[in-house]
Amino acid sequence: MSGLSESAREKLTAVSTATLTTLLMKHGLRNRCMQGVSRLTTHDRNMVGEAFTLRNIPAREDIDVVAAYDDYDHPQRRAIETVPPGKILVIDARQDPTAATAGNILMTRLEVRGVAGFVSDGGVRDSSEIAEYDIPCYVSGPSAPTSLIKHHAVEELNTPIGCGGVAVYPDDVLVGDDEGVVVIPAHLAEEIADKAFEQEQMEAFISQEVRGGRPLRGTYPPDADTKARYEEWRKEKENS
Repeated sequence: MSGLSESAREKLTAVSTATLTTLLMKHGLRNRCMQGVSRLTTHDRNMVGEAFTLRNIPAREDIDVVAAYDDYDHPQRRAIETVPPGKILVIDARQDPTAATAGNILMTRLEVRGVAGFVSDGGVRDSSEIAEYDIPCYVSGPSAPTSLIKHHAVEELNTPIGCGGVAVYPDDVLVGDDEGVVVIPAHLAEEIADKAFEQEQMEAFISQEVRGGRPLRGTYPPDADTKARYEEWRKEKENS
């Protein structure tokens, strides 16, 4: 089961990837937002979960034939069946969108098994159907051809990979919203969740202040007076 606390998970469902990237930058982590990976499905809350990974290398014509999928222990199929509920299957497709890394049947299986999401820097087939699924899905785009024309799934599952130009280690925490997917190192996840939730409350107050006519100077970033007004605003909000 996931090691991420329910409190941190709940906070991460309500904060933006923009906020998370800023906080991660403060920790010296500049490359944590996947590039070329966008949301296919639509949801009113963030995708949040820990990474379970599958790596692909370039396909080889004499090995990656259609009959390869007759093997129920094919690494792609094994990943679908072994990713734990509550985690996110993350696929390294070497940022190649020209072949699918899953389709509607595999995505249905993930959804039924209670997997928290699917992320791939490759393509996905049956995209119009998957777009209506409940399981959050982030990919590089639609792609009809089978994965076998470009991808060879390696035997060892749940190892460090690259996805969307970002290093993803097993159990790193992924957060996805309409702007994309951010990868938080596992050891920072609880701290980042707390700080992100606090920052978004502060920014809600600052937005209210700016809308009310206050200038950026002293307001954004907040000076001591603005912070004092924020604390009063927060107390009133908690007591209301």
